[in-house]
Amino acid sequence: MPQFTDIFASRPLLADGAMGTVIYARGVFINRCYDELNLSDPGLILSIHEDYLQAGAEIIETNTFGANRFRLARHGLADKVAQINAAGVRLARQAVEHLRDKQAGEAWVAGSVGPLGVRLEPLGKTGLDEARAAFAEQIEALAEAGADLIIIETMPALNEAREALTAAREAAPNLPVLVMVTVDDESNCLDGSSPAQAAALLTEWGASAVGVNCSTGPATTLTAIEAMRAATSLPLVAMPNAGLPRAVEGRNIYLCSPEYMAEFTRKAIAAGVQMVGGCCGTTPNHIRAMRSAMRALDAQARVEIAGEKPTLNTETPPAPLGERSRIGSLIEQGSFITLVEIVPPRGISCANEIEGARILAQLGVHAINVPDSPRASARMSAQSLCIQIQQHTGIETILHYTCRDRNILSIQSDLLGASSIGLHNILCLTGDPPKLGNYPDATAVFDVDSIGLVNIVHRLNHGLDIGSNAIGASTNFTIGVAANPGVPDIEQELRRFAFKVDAGAEYAITQPVFDLRLLESFLERIEGHRIPVIAGIWPLTSLRNAEFMKNDLRVSMPEEILLRMAQTGSPDAARREGILIAQEMLEAVRPFVQGVQVSAPFGRYTAAAEVIASVLPKPA
Repeated sequence: MPQFTDIFASRPLLADGAMGTVIYARGVFINRCYDELNLSDPGLILSIHEDYLQAGAEIIETNTFGANRFRLARHGLADKVAQINAAGVRLARQAVEHLRDKQAGEAWVAGSVGPLGVRLEPLGKTGLDEARAAFAEQIEALAEAGADLIIIETMPALNEAREALTAAREAAPNLPVLVMVTVDDESNCLDGSSPAQAAALLTEWGASAVGVNCSTGPATTLTAIEAMRAATSLPLVAMPNAGLPRAVEGRNIYLCSPEYMAEFTRKAIAAGVQMVGGCCGTTPNHIRAMRSAMRALDAQARVEIAGEKPTLNTETPPAPLGERSRIGSLIEQGSFITLVEIVPPRGISCANEIEGARILAQLGVHAINVPDSPRASARMSAQSLCIQIQQHTGIETILHYTCRDRNILSIQSDLLGASSIGLHNILCLTGDPPKLGNYPDATAVFDVDSIGLVNIVHRLNHGLDIGSNAIGASTNFTIGVAANPGVPDIEQELRRFAFKVDAGAEYAITQPVFDLRLLESFLERIEGHRIPVIAGIWPLTSLRNAEFMKNDLRVSMPEEILLRMAQTGSPDAARREGILIAQEMLEAVRPFVQGVQVSAPFGRYTAAAEVIASVLPKPA
C-alpha cells in the first residue's frame, strides 16, 4: 500500500465526516462518553467507519476526539486513555482492512486529537506543561496502536495548538501531523489570531499540513483557507461543519445539503486544499456527494491534460433567460416587475383565488406568486393552484417550492412534472419547519436546503439530474430565491445569499420590507453577488397584524409604523392606513429594486391592486 505522505503530495484526498452527529442519530444520548463506545459498543463505531468508507472517504478518523485525560475524567475514565485510544485505532483499521479486502481500495487511519476542554494558562489554571503531557499521553497511544497520521483538530487557540503539535512531534516523530484550527464568523481563530497568523506559526512549529475544521460552515472555512494559502506553502486541510444547526422539531439539525458541501469541495480544491472532509452535521450522504464532486474534477483534469475541451453532458442547454418565461424576459429587459402573492386555499375550491388572479391580470400585474404551504399549514398544493390560475386566466405564475416535505427523489419528480405542464418560474425555499404549523408533530424531510435546491434546479436546466444523468431536455426554469434584509444574523444571510447566486439563482424576492435602511444596506452588501431584487410589500391590516409580523415572523418593524397603526380608530381605518404605508414603501423602494411583490392579506386582492396601482399600466 502506498505511503500516506506520497499520496497526500500527489492529489486531493477525501476525509470522512462527523462521528458524534451519526452516533447521536443512532440513538446514543449526549450524556454518554462517545469515546468510550470504542470499548462498550465497538460494533456501532465500526459500522460508522464502514459507512464513511463506502461513501468514498479515504481518511478515517478514529473515534478519539475527546479521549484525553481531562475530558475522560468527567466520566470517571481518566485511567483508560491508552485503552480507549488503542481501541479507536483498532476499529478504524479493521474497517479499512475490510474495505481493502472487498474493493481493493486505499484508505488511511488518522488518530483524532481534539482540544482538552479546559482553559490553559494564563486564562485558566491548567499549565502548558500539563496540557502537553496530556496530549503526549493520547498521541503516544494512537501512534503505538498503528495510526497512519495524527490529526489535531478544532483547536480554539494557538497556544493549545502549539502544545498539541509539540507533543505529537515528541510522541510520534515519524508520523505526519495535520493541525486544524476552528474559526468564528469573521474567519478568525477563537483567540483572535488571524488565519494567516495561525498558518505561519503552525508552519514554523513543524506541522505537516494546516487548515480549518468545525467553525460556522463552508463559507467561513473557505475564507480562512484562502487567507492561509498566502501565509504557508504547506498542504491545506478543510473540514467544515454542515453550517450552523437549526432547531427543528426540538432537535438541532444541520441543514447544509450534500450538494452544498459538494460545491464547497470544488471551491476548496480550486483554492489549493489538499484534503477535504466534514465536521459536525456531515454524514455519509455529504461525503458521498463530495466524492462525486472530486471524481468530476478529476475527470475534467484528465480531459484537459489530454488537450480536449471539457463539455457539459447535456442534450439540451437552457434557453436564454429572456426566452424561458415572461418573468425571465422582464428580468433580461430590466423592466420593473409587478407580482401579487395569492395563498392557496385550505380546501379543494380555488374559485376565489382564480377570480382574484383574473382581476389582477386585467389590471396589468405581470405574474402571480403562489406560496407552498406557508407557515407549514396544510393547503392545496401550490403547483395545482399555479396551473389552474394559468389555465383559467392566462397570467403567468411563480411556484414557491420548499424542501421541507420532499426528499431528493420527489424534488426531481415534482420539478420535471412542473416543467412538463408549463410552469417555468421556481422560487427555491428551505421551508418553515412543521412545528410552526397546525400539525407540529408532522415529519420534516430537509434532504436539502434552498441552496441545494437551487443546485438541483440549475442542473435540471442543463438537462441533468443530480446523478449527472441526461434527462433529454432542459427544464428551462427561471430560478428565484428568497432574501431577508432584516434577519438578525445578517452575516449568515449574506453568506447564504452569495452561495445561492453561485449555485445559479437569477433573481431574488425579499421578505416584506418596512425599514428602508435595512434594504439599502442589504443591497449595498450584495453588490459582489448582485442579481435582480424584487422587494416584498405587505399591506398591514391592523395593529395586531403589525405586531404579529414583528414578533412572530421576526420582520423588522419600525416603531413609527406600529404607532401609526395603533392610532387608527377602526378596522376600516387600520386597513386604509396599512395600504397607505404599503404605497409609501413601494415608492421608497422603487429606485433601488427591479420590482415589487405585493401580498394580499386574508385574500384582499383589491387591496393589493390598490397598493400596486402606481406602477401598473394606465387605462387607455
